[in-house]
This record gives sequence, structure tokens and C-alpha cells, in this order.
Amino acid sequence: MQLSDFRPRSAMVAKTTRVDRPRYPAVDAHNHIGFSGWDQRPVSELLEVLDAAGVRALVDLDGGWGEDILARHIDTFKAAAPDRFCMFGGVDWAAWPERGNAFGDWAAGRLRAQAARGAQGFKVWKNLGLHVRDQAGALAPIEDERLDPIWATAGELGLPIMFHIADPVAFFWPLDERNERWEELQAHPDWHFPSPPYPPFESLVEGMARVIERHPGTTFIGAHGGCYAENLGWVSRLIERCPNFYIDISARIGELGRQPYTARRFFLRHAGRILFGTDATPAADMYQLHYRFLESDDESFDYGLGEVPAQGRWQVCGLRLPDRVLRQVYYENAERVILGL
Repeated sequence: MQLSDFRPRSAMVAKTTRVDRPRYPAVDAHNHIGFSGWDQRPVSELLEVLDAAGVRALVDLDGGWGEDILARHIDTFKAAAPDRFCMFGGVDWAAWPERGNAFGDWAAGRLRAQAARGAQGFKVWKNLGLHVRDQAGALAPIEDERLDPIWATAGELGLPIMFHIADPVAFFWPLDERNERWEELQAHPDWHFPSPPYPPFESLVEGMARVIERHPGTTFIGAHGGCYAENLGWVSRLIERCPNFYIDISARIGELGRQPYTARRFFLRHAGRILFGTDATPAADMYQLHYRFLESDDESFDYGLGEVPAQGRWQVCGLRLPDRVLRQVYYENAERVILGL
């Protein structure tokens, strides 16, 4: 039998809790309307899905892919339902070779223009640190001081920067029999960033940390569990050092749920710094799975909806978070940090 044909059934008899709607109205602070194909359908249909799932607002990060996308989504979704959608802009890194050492100031000016157009935050993709090069063709480190005008301008505008730095740690490991993400990387070989030629994972997240520490007046959100969900101790220490640092849980319930004791302690300790987010196509069953993870004490269940877990062959446990924490994670933190309420 080939590994690709392996479909084991669990023999465990465990409680199953169905959570159709969140305990409190949720803000999905990490999503992509275009990537999920919802920009090809009527806005009213997406609102019906969000209403049924108890999602009161959705943060769309697609503006980080281009100002034309930002404008189109603002004119379509934000115009149709201003209180239900929040749009993030981004940085055009491809302009660096042409702009040279003036790139940072030029990019900061573009952030001002995007904010005037209606952007409520900015998304920085993982290409910074992995692919972005300056006018000399050198790989730009995340903490490059030439980029300081970007981070300072976001702080001046009072708009958060969402950092997606690096990727799961195993994406930087050799692709051999010891890599727990082997199947995922076989399906997506372009997600593999071995060092060399890429920088080591630790150098990337430490570079992000130095930027956050250097700009205390700017709010930063570490996407995907603070960009290091496998090491909540590291994330916790950065949160405690930097009052301007927040995280979202998007696409990481697989990581958080396999360390339920540590993750629950982390949520209880840092409840005011964690945002709900999914990074997944808005759909009822997807949201229900996230609610089950946060609210139930169910043991050993799938963290994804596919027949084979997408990130690795393990299962997760629910966190059974108390109401105080659920309120903060579901909506209070996002309303304060992103929506400005």
C-alpha cells in the first residue's frame, strides 16, 4: 500500500460536540475574499454565510496583493456592507530595485494613499525575508533599517501591520523521512524553504521581533499564531516584551490543538493579545470546527475537513476556554486593534 492510500480510522470512542455558532459574535481577523473565490459571487451570499456562522465582521487581506485588488474589494464589499468588512493594503516589494534606497519612503507614501482610499491595516507577506531583494540584488533582511519608514508610517496612521513571516518550522527542514510535513510539502513543493539557500527559520522570526521592538508606537499582529505556533514559549516572551504585539490563530488550530495544556495556559495568560482568524474559505463547517476547538473539551478530533489532515497526521483536543477569554478572542481584541472601536 502506498502512503497516499492510507486512510486509517480512529478506534477511539470520544465525545463529539457540535458548535453551530460561537458563544459570542466573532470577527474573522484573517481571511482572503479573493483567494477563496468569494469575489466572484454576490456579496449578499457571503453575508448569508457569515450571518449563519455568527461572524459579525471579516478582515480581508487581499489588498496586500496589489492596490488594484484593494480598490476593487473596497468598492464591492466595503461599499455594500461597511460594518461587515475591513480591508488591508500592502507593500509593492517589486518596486524596490527601481526605487533604490528611496524605496522605504516611497512605500510609506503608498501606505498613506491606501489608508486614504480606505485601508484599515497593512499585510506583510512571507516574501519579505525569503524573496524580496534590493536594488543591488541582495536579499533584504526583515529588520533592514531602510524599511523603517514603512513601519513608522503605519504607527503614525494608527493602523496595524499584520506580519506573516516565515512559515511552519518543518518547511525549513530537509525533506526526508523525519519531516512531519512531508505529505504537505509533496503536494506543495514551492512551500519548501531549506536553509541554505534560504535563511534559517529562527533568523527570520528574530528579525521580525527586532522590528517590533524597534517600533513600539506601531501595532503588529503576528499571523498564524505569532508566526511560531510550534513554540508558544517564544511567542509568549515576545508578547511580554512588546505591548504592541498581538497574534491571530489563523490556520494553526492543528498546531495549537496538539499541545492543548500549553495552548490553554497561553490563551488564559494572553487573552487580551489573541485574535480569532481562520485563513480559510468562509463556510459553515469550517467555522464550526474552529468554534469546537475553542469552546469544547472534546478529545482527539480532526483539525481539518479533508479525509487526510492537510498539515500532518495527528489530531487535536479542544481548549474549553472560559467566557472571559472567548469574548476577547472572538471580538473584543479585533474591535480594539483593527476596527478601532
